[in-house]
Amino acid sequence: MVNVLKAKERTSERRSQIRELREQGGIPAIVYGYKTDNTPISISNAEFIKTMREVGRNGVINLDVDGKKFNVVLHEYQEDPIKKEVIHADFLAVDMSQEIEANVRVELSEDAEGLKDGGVLQQILHEVVVTAKPDEIPEVISVDISGLGVGDSISIGEIRGNYSVTINHEDDEAVATILTPRVEEDTEEGAESGEAPSAETKDSEEGE
Repeated sequence: MVNVLKAKERTSERRSQIRELREQGGIPAIVYGYKTDNTPISISNAEFIKTMREVGRNGVINLDVDGKKFNVVLHEYQEDPIKKEVIHADFLAVDMSQEIEANVRVELSEDAEGLKDGGVLQQILHEVVVTAKPDEIPEVISVDISGLGVGDSISIGEIRGNYSVTINHEDDEAVATILTPRVEEDTEEGAESGEAPSAETKDSEEGE
């Protein structure tokens, strides 16, 4: 089921009107891409949040602009750094039969064996770029790291076969690794800093 988001075309880009739109619970936005020119629009903030919760970051939305409908994905958005509210959104109109590129979040599932041995998890890739038809883009790329021991890592090549989408990264690019614990090294450094002063140091201090 494709979710419908109502929108209205905007006829002005004046700051005062954009500010008034936001004060009234709206978001200035733009739609562009397949079979449409760059069109400034406005959407309801509440309806936008509701729609994104239902479809996810990469879901397909049926954008209804004054009765004219487009299949779109949320391409980019701007957020107020203090209020954490969306203040502008870019929608890309898509041809459902053609592949597009999208950023997909990487989620690590299951605790690694190496963590039980004191290893430290380092996630190197937090998102990947994929190519797929709009309705086939996954919400997340889930990576099972349960079998990783200390010093092990998992690469793009090892997860590529788990997904039907094209992952646009090199096979040897690491997704996550389990770093060797630093306990021993820290202990040695502590011992060095706590060493008793040498005889030469003592003689120097007594001479003073």
